Amino acid sequence: MAKKNNQTPKTLKQTNLNAATAHYNMGASLSAKGDLGSAIESYQQAIKLNPDFAGAYYNMGNAFYGIEDLDSSIKSYKQMIKLMPGYASAYYNMGIALYDKGDFAGAIVSYGEALKLNPNFAGAHYNIGKAQQDKGELDAAIVSYKQAINIDPNYVDAYYNIGNLQKDKGELDISIESYMQALKVNPNFNRARAQKLYQQAHVCDWKAIQEDLELVPELGVLGQAASPFSMLSFEDSPERHHMRSKNHINKKNFPPALPLTLQKGKRIRIGYFSADFHNHATMYLMIRLFENHNQKDFEIYAYSFGPNPADEMRQRVITAVNVFHDVTNMSNREIALLAQEDKIDIAVDLKGFTKGNRLGIFAYRAAPIQINHLGYPGTMGADFIDYIIADKLVIPPMYEHYYSERIIRLPYTYQPNDNTRAISDATLTRLEMGLPERGFVFCCFNNNYKISAEEFSIWMRILNKVEGSVLWLIKANKWAVTNLKKEAEKRGINSSRLIFADKINLDKHLARHSLADLFIDTFNYNAHTTASDALWAGLPVVTKLGKSFAARVAGSLLTAVDLPELIVETNEDYEALILDLVNNPKRLAAIKKKLMKNRLSKPLFDTELFTKHLEDGYRQAYNRYLTGHGPANIDVSK
Repeated sequence: MAKKNNQTPKTLKQTNLNAATAHYNMGASLSAKGDLGSAIESYQQAIKLNPDFAGAYYNMGNAFYGIEDLDSSIKSYKQMIKLMPGYASAYYNMGIALYDKGDFAGAIVSYGEALKLNPNFAGAHYNIGKAQQDKGELDAAIVSYKQAINIDPNYVDAYYNIGNLQKDKGELDISIESYMQALKVNPNFNRARAQKLYQQAHVCDWKAIQEDLELVPELGVLGQAASPFSMLSFEDSPERHHMRSKNHINKKNFPPALPLTLQKGKRIRIGYFSADFHNHATMYLMIRLFENHNQKDFEIYAYSFGPNPADEMRQRVITAVNVFHDVTNMSNREIALLAQEDKIDIAVDLKGFTKGNRLGIFAYRAAPIQINHLGYPGTMGADFIDYIIADKLVIPPMYEHYYSERIIRLPYTYQPNDNTRAISDATLTRLEMGLPERGFVFCCFNNNYKISAEEFSIWMRILNKVEGSVLWLIKANKWAVTNLKKEAEKRGINSSRLIFADKINLDKHLARHSLADLFIDTFNYNAHTTASDALWAGLPVVTKLGKSFAARVAGSLLTAVDLPELIVETNEDYEALILDLVNNPKRLAAIKKKLMKNRLSKPLFDTELFTKHLEDGYRQAYNRYLTGHGPANIDVSK
């Protein structure tokens, strides 16, 4: 016989409220431990017992946000606001969730509501700035960041983001000042120091860089993280690049991976993830790979989270792949879940630590096998990236312990190329390009930030020894032009012997290489795409082999086109080889003739062969996984 309930309605209601509070407290405890799934269940029990429990909705919104279930998070905050419309933090947190969904306009409205309730909410002004920044409203974003600083003069992230915006607007000089202001507030703000140095490198202000150069070996390696990419050009140390990457990843506090399993299908499904599926250097290299993939054995998916211009490269990618997803407005978790629904076997990250990356996708595990390729020339330092695509030259065995990934070594080079790239047949003249009609033209079309005082001093010594010669560089910005000219004058070289090339269409850019005599490379961060551009156009490249991935790429490309005689290992040999080629025109002519023959007969520009080798690497990684083996180094045979 059932027991009679002797509680009065009032007592029963109080019992429910007490039980609801107990579930709420349990949820808070579980949240603190990081068990967000169980915490959500506890908050749901609390709400079942007390439907007006505003705090439970709020905490549940935070927990849903923590697992990147943004729709549920927003729904919870909205319910909390209905119950407590005067709670600014609910609007603020809902704004963050809306922002992460890509609803920047909705986020701005939500932050605005928080500011109505708390006009001194510096964080709301700051986050409005972030949303405006992502909408492309750069000036409005700067105003919002400044409003945050007016409330909190020590808001270092606001100074830092103002610097980033000024950089994006091309105002490099004042961006440096903003990073310096952030460092005045917090001298240990490593991200700001790394960006300050990086922008000083962009403007070639080597005197300013020298002031902080002694900090470089430890910057981002210990303590606060710094952008690994921004530090590549400052030192050639695979060990510290590795430590910097690991530190950067560890400071991210990524959520745990989503469960998944690989189920063998008829074809291996490859997912390529990038923000650069448009007219971009990465696509210029990758496009023929997409077009050459073996459709019998592979199914190709592209996940785009960047700009969406209707340009040639984007259209070619869409045509080449089996499935193209524009996932720009999806969260990292949603993208990872989509990849899992697509049954992707191998996820290839084409961004690494470069601008616009979405590393959270891979932390969630978009696929059982995840690979770092092309975008970032180095290790990710992440346990969720299983492999890196390389070759025996960019990562030789003696340095492989500085890479957290296992290495898929291709037999020739890690870099794909498009062997159908058009070179303009327009008749270009030296005069038209601002070059002297006579005299030896040295060329370096690398980004100016890659140039350091070390190689520049060698270049100026060479100019001094080669009468009538000039150095042809890319014109990156007006400050770099001014500073490089000053540095030339300091070294006794008339600054008129530095010629700066404007950016032009790719086919014409390739064609103008014919006006130069020799491409001379930078050290810590080699020519990468610029080296393959030069070699495709028939211009020899002299490089010095370093230790890090970024410092060995040009050597890899030269090896793959069978020109190892253009690779040296010391500054002295670099200078001596360049001078020998200048003073021995028959040798240089023979090398050019060899390059013109090799470009179509050697592996560097054999896209079909490259695709075959890469697919072989994919198959081996896939088969290891299927047979229950973990990642291991894979050497793809010729």
